[in-house]
Amino acid sequence: MDPADQVAIHEAMEQQTISITKAGIQATLNARASILAAANPIMGRYDRTKTLKANVALSAPILSRFDLFFVVLDDCNPEADRRVANHILNVHRNKNANQHQQAVPFTKEQMQRYIRFARTINPRLTKESQRVLVDCYRKLRQGDSMGRTNRTAYRITVRQLESMIRLSEALARLHCDTEIQPDYVREAFRLLKTSIIQVETSDVDVEDDDDDDDDDDNGGNNDINGSDNHDGGDAIDKDGKEEGDGLETQPPMVPPGEYGDSDPPAEAATATADAPKSKKKKTKISYEEYEAIATMVAAQLRQLEDNETDNVHWMWGQVVEWYLGQVEQSLGDSLDELQETKKKINLVIRRLVNVDNVLVTVGDPPKNKKEEQKAFLAVHPNYVP
Repeated sequence: MDPADQVAIHEAMEQQTISITKAGIQATLNARASILAAANPIMGRYDRTKTLKANVALSAPILSRFDLFFVVLDDCNPEADRRVANHILNVHRNKNANQHQQAVPFTKEQMQRYIRFARTINPRLTKESQRVLVDCYRKLRQGDSMGRTNRTAYRITVRQLESMIRLSEALARLHCDTEIQPDYVREAFRLLKTSIIQVETSDVDVEDDDDDDDDDDNGGNNDINGSDNHDGGDAIDKDGKEEGDGLETQPPMVPPGEYGDSDPPAEAATATADAPKSKKKKTKISYEEYEAIATMVAAQLRQLEDNETDNVHWMWGQVVEWYLGQVEQSLGDSLDELQETKKKINLVIRRLVNVDNVLVTVGDPPKNKKEEQKAFLAVHPNYVP
């Protein structure tokens, strides 16, 4: 959008007026209208790891004056792509044929009449709706202070309170209701929260090669040869057989096309069938939660380093226990939720160390998950929050 046009639309959204200067005459015209804007993302594809402002190159003041944002993502989905392709082909195939007109529940004149009537309604806020509105706004602001919406914090201001009021009034008019019910406020809050928080970020994939963090000797940053067995016994596979040390005990891999179009020998087929499947699972964590955990952990470790106390570095397990103590109130009494949160913080720390390089281990890198819990952590010197 041209900068001059951005200045013009800024005034329209701020003052509900448009100032025009022509031939030495200055005029201020009313512009009491809602604004519906559409934009294509930069480079043609929306980057969910960046903010909406970075994707459409609009200034923060203008974006903050929109009530709702809806991002249409062009995700690669084979089933959806097949339906779209079939629809386009059917349209071209039958473009000269008479299309069957589906019956609609209301005519165009009836809809216009309904909209004209709905606009005449001026709903008022009830006492209960006011309490719900204040509580919803408080939750939005609380999300800012917890760092969960730090990438969108420039938009969570009093304007969002006004947006919720406008949306609640619109929902009341939609239902031809003279009073704003609490359900209308909650729906407005849901729309606003989904728009300003969830739409901008993508989930973070963290590798979860074993659900149990305590009895996995080869998970995480394990020894590539798998020769160290820290439990004092031989590792047992799913069939109850003892696993040998080193790579030589693994069955040989049969390259594709090794035996042409014919079937491989029985020995090779048996070895291939008995080969262990090491397919890593991945757990999805919302970007907001991942960013919140990373920010809290890095800030705490950096604070310990700045204080220059005797216990400068914390062990991995200490960091996990500290984080669980910080979120203890939000977890409640659910033991399952506590275990899920503990697993999640371990996965996030592992990604911060191995992928994002936000944290580093002090000393020798851990070879398995048990050693991870005793490894000392520090913030990477080049990390800037």
